[in-house]
Amino acid sequence: MKALADPTNALALGLAAIRAQYKVPQAFPPEVLDAAADAARRAPTALGDRTAMRFVTLDPATSTDLDQAFAIDRDGGELLLHYAIADIAWFVDDGGVIDAEAWRRGSTLYLPDGKAGLYPPILSEAAASLLPDGPRPAVIFTVRVAADGAVRLDGVERAIIRSRAKLAYDGVRDDDLPDGFVELAERIDAAETRRGAARVDPPEQEVAALGDGRYALEFRPRLLSEERNAALSLAANLAIADVLLAHQTGLFRVMAPPDDKAIERLRLTARGFALDWPAAASLADFERGLDPHDPRQAAFMLAIRRASPGASYAPYQPGMVPWHAAMAATYAHATAPLRRLADRYVIRATLAIANGQPVPAVVSEAFARLPQVMAHADGLSGQVDRAVIDLAEAVMLEGQEGHVFAAIVTTVDQRGLRLQLRDLPVVATVPGQGVPGETLNIRLTAAKPEQRLISFEQLG
Repeated sequence: MKALADPTNALALGLAAIRAQYKVPQAFPPEVLDAAADAARRAPTALGDRTAMRFVTLDPATSTDLDQAFAIDRDGGELLLHYAIADIAWFVDDGGVIDAEAWRRGSTLYLPDGKAGLYPPILSEAAASLLPDGPRPAVIFTVRVAADGAVRLDGVERAIIRSRAKLAYDGVRDDDLPDGFVELAERIDAAETRRGAARVDPPEQEVAALGDGRYALEFRPRLLSEERNAALSLAANLAIADVLLAHQTGLFRVMAPPDDKAIERLRLTARGFALDWPAAASLADFERGLDPHDPRQAAFMLAIRRASPGASYAPYQPGMVPWHAAMAATYAHATAPLRRLADRYVIRATLAIANGQPVPAVVSEAFARLPQVMAHADGLSGQVDRAVIDLAEAVMLEGQEGHVFAAIVTTVDQRGLRLQLRDLPVVATVPGQGVPGETLNIRLTAAKPEQRLISFEQLG
């Protein structure tokens, strides 16, 4: 982590400029806020009562839009994951003003100085959020996890729950969590290995708020608690996808694997990093052994991510099996409905199927429209994230023009060399020649926060 010195307030001004450039919503229209306030007072009725179950949540400490709570039981050799997902559909009427605004937004946008939510805070951070301050409506997916990590959806119900604790990634202890949490995560991880899954979770380059208007630029590896928690979502999403596919409906997350040329380039990159990638090992086998805390291996993980085609959404199509190469499985998004529009409809379809009801027509119609909406939302989120990083890098380096930095080559392409500075969380592209894994000295030639621009030249 590197704290940002910003005596001229360039970061705050730059973030405001990013919001304006990408038309990040600043507020909800008054009619949406009024409808959300009315919806928040809607008393749940005709729902099961599961408040006696010991649900907990596990999220970043500062999060208030809590999509998921969980409880775990044992049934012989199987683990039962009771995964409660925020029931935002309880509060949102099809075709109403809240629904229409959510379709315009597609997903929540996150910036260091605040977020632009998919739903008004009175819902996403209060009435619908699974906070431990009162009963909440939820959709509970019960997933059976076998000893070998195989998952099967065992039931879905709408119910009232009460979270017993808001646990945080950076402070949680194993004894704070339900019995079976660690074992369940290990089972899911083992099943991924057997499938040949190739999920890549390198350290993320991000701008973090420190409080009092201060920020830091950092590479942040995922914590072990975060990895284990992700296994719960994965288990539910895989089980849900299987049910949707079996009933020939749904919206799926799909991704093709890197092609042969990309694999060849990655092998050269690994050689440049002095990483031992055996000739007989697949990319999936090799990357599962990478350590994100090792700088060379983390840089190679980033190279893998850049070599992989992006994921997208696809509705069910007869005769086609939707496939996510990184998961090595059919996969759906259903566990973050407060932040992703698509999840609300996947949840509704699965709830209907599991209870012997037809999928509502409005849900089936949404599956056809959602890929374009979610692609736009994902693209906008990526553009905003990149602009924020570019701004932070320029603020960090402003005034250091002429300074020489050591950098390591991560990839080489038609644009030149992709470099990661060795002592700062900065990534740059420099014209010139080099080999992946090579260490170079580069000179900063410009750092302009107002343009979100940094440039370097390679020294001979």
